[in-house]
Amino acid sequence: MENNELFWNANIEQLKAGYIDEKEAFVCLVCGAKVEKGIIYPYQSVLLEAERFMKLHLEQEHGSMFQYLIGLNKKLTGLTDHQNSLLRLFYEGKSDAEIQTELNIGSSSTIRNHRFVLKEKERQAKIFLTLMELLKEKDDHAPVFLPLHKNATMVDDRYNITKEEQEEVEKKFFSKGVNGPLVKFPKKEKQKLATLRVIIKRFDQEKSYSEKEINEVLKNVYADFVTLRRYLIEYGFLDRKDDGSEYWVKN
Repeated sequence: MENNELFWNANIEQLKAGYIDEKEAFVCLVCGAKVEKGIIYPYQSVLLEAERFMKLHLEQEHGSMFQYLIGLNKKLTGLTDHQNSLLRLFYEGKSDAEIQTELNIGSSSTIRNHRFVLKEKERQAKIFLTLMELLKEKDDHAPVFLPLHKNATMVDDRYNITKEEQEEVEKKFFSKGVNGPLVKFPKKEKQKLATLRVIIKRFDQEKSYSEKEINEVLKNVYADFVTLRRYLIEYGFLDRKDDGSEYWVKN
């Protein structure tokens, strides 16, 4: 299963932890890194067992899961910018008075009202999650939608794509297989996204690339590699430094 699917299929406790416990390894839900069980990992002057080493990986590479999750696209979190700011400050342990000053909110009662609204959102989310779990037991006709990649941008109907639709796009635009060249870059946005899902798999998630290296990979996919590179960045699959000196797969 792809790391993206692992992330979206994880339960709340796993998302809080930031990793899942598989049979032979602990797997990071952010980047897919695996820590094999049964091995002692040296770190500085300490020896760590596998799960503790995975926690160290999360801390050093990704910070807290709270910071990672709240940094996701607001179409994924369902939070307004203001709610996002409030949650960040609550998590930092700021008092209502400090938050009132920092956000220039009129009164402490306003902050209490925001807390109430967030609590109401939590209650609604619990009910909705329960309804969806119950629905899974009865809805035999529900299509299998592909999960959104975690750094998805412009989240709208173009992400409304099923597994079958993805396979159809792959057959049409990668006639020699998904590891072969792209026949043409589609005009429809949903089909563009489907092809980008295939192309991003050509890159190593753990590697940093120069622009030349990115171009070399994409030239093997399609002649207009500049367009592919632009869309991979635009859709949140790739990221880069401002000066274009370094590229990497967004996790």
